[in-house]
Amino acid sequence: MLVVDKSKEAFREALKSIPGSVNSPVRAFGAVGGNPLFIESGHGCYINDIDGNRYVDYVLSWGPLILGHLDKSVVKSLKEILKKGTSFGAPTELETHLAQLVKEAMPSIEKIRMVNSGTEATMSAIRLARGYTKRDIVIKFDGCYHGHVDGLLVQAGSGATTLGVPTSPGVPQDYVRNTVTIPFNNLDAVKEVCNNRGEEIACIILEPVAGNMGVIPPKKGYLKGLREIADKHGIVLIFDEVMTGFRVSHGGVQELSKVTPDLTTLGKIIGGGLPVGAYGGKSEIMDCISPVGPVYQAGTLSGNPMAMASGIATLEKLKKRGIYKKLERNSKRLAEGLKRSADEAGIPTYHTRVGSMLCTFFSEEEVTDYESAKRCDTKRYASYFHGMLERGFYFAPSQFEAAFVSTVHSEENIDATIEASCEVMKSLRN
Repeated sequence: MLVVDKSKEAFREALKSIPGSVNSPVRAFGAVGGNPLFIESGHGCYINDIDGNRYVDYVLSWGPLILGHLDKSVVKSLKEILKKGTSFGAPTELETHLAQLVKEAMPSIEKIRMVNSGTEATMSAIRLARGYTKRDIVIKFDGCYHGHVDGLLVQAGSGATTLGVPTSPGVPQDYVRNTVTIPFNNLDAVKEVCNNRGEEIACIILEPVAGNMGVIPPKKGYLKGLREIADKHGIVLIFDEVMTGFRVSHGGVQELSKVTPDLTTLGKIIGGGLPVGAYGGKSEIMDCISPVGPVYQAGTLSGNPMAMASGIATLEKLKKRGIYKKLERNSKRLAEGLKRSADEAGIPTYHTRVGSMLCTFFSEEEVTDYESAKRCDTKRYASYFHGMLERGFYFAPSQFEAAFVSTVHSEENIDATIEASCEVMKSLRN
C-alpha cells in the first residue's frame, strides 16, 4: 500500500488557499479519484513525492521535459543566466538564438514571436490570422485543446456546421459566436463549412496530432486535405504544435506529414521546462504584428532570459545525431509492451503512438475523434492508474492525456513498466 500521508496533509493545507488545492485542474486527480501527489524533486526519469516515494515519470511536466528532470545542460545554462539577471524587459541575444533554432527545425516559420504560454500563443495567432485576412470566423475541432482562450472554450452545436456554445461559465455566447466546431478527422465536414462560408473564415486551428483527448493521429490525407481547403478559400492554417513541436520529431508533425501550415504555435519543449510560448510562420503574415503592423500583441516577460536559455540548451541537445532514433526505439518498445500486457490479460484497449507520445485507451473500438474517446472506460483507466502508481510508475491522472517518453528513460525502466502493467492488467479482470 502506497503511503502518501504527507501529500494528503499538504492537500488539506493547500485547499485553504488554492481552489481545489491545484493551479491547473487536471493535477487534482478528479478524473481518477484520491488526493494528488505533492512532488518534492525530480532527477532523470524519476520524480519523488514529499512522502519519499519514487516514481518513473511518464508525465514529464506534461511534455516539456524531453531530456528528463534536471538535465545537466539546462541546469548549467540557468545557473549562468542567474548570475546576470532574471528579466530585463528589453531585447537579448538569447531571443534571437532560440528563434534561429526553431526556424532551423521548422522551415515554415520564417519569423517568430516569443510569448509566455501556449494559451497566449494560440490566442495571439488567431488574432493575427483575423487581422491578416480581415475575417472573423475560426474553425476548431472537437477535443482539440488550445488553452483557456474564451473563444476556444466551445463545444459543438447541434450539427457539424453550426456555431458552438460555451463550455465554461464566464464565457459569454458573444465570445464563441464566431467559432465553428467540427469533429476531428472529418474532412467532409470541413469542406461543407468552407464551401458555404469560406469568405468569412479567418483560420483553421488544430492539434495536427491531438494530445488532449488522448493521443489521436490524423487519418491518412487529413492534414493534406485541410491544406488544400485552406488554400482554396484563402484561409490561414494554424498547427498548434505546443505539445508535438520537437516532441514527435525534431520538426514536429509538419515534418512527419510534409504538410506546411501558415502559422505554428509552440510551447513546452522550447522552454525546456520553464514557462514559454511562441507563434510564427510566413513573414507576410507575421509582419502584421505590432510594431511592424497594426495587430497588437505584447508581453512584459516575453522572451524571458531564463526561459530562452533553458530552451536553447534543450534544442541544442535535440540536434545531436541519433537522439530521436533512440526516443523512437524506446517509445515503440513501451507502446508495444503496454499493448501486450492488455492483450494477454484480455482487457479491451486501443493503443496509439506518434513519436514519444502515446496513449492506452480503455476501449473496445478504434479511437479516432472526441466522440469515440468519450466512450472509453474511464473507471477502468482510474484503476489502472492507481495500480501503476502503487508500483512506482506515474502516468497522467486522466484517460484523456498523453504519456511521454524522455531521452533518459532506459530500456530497464521501460521493461519494468511493462512488467508492472502486466500485473495491473491482470488485476483488472477481477
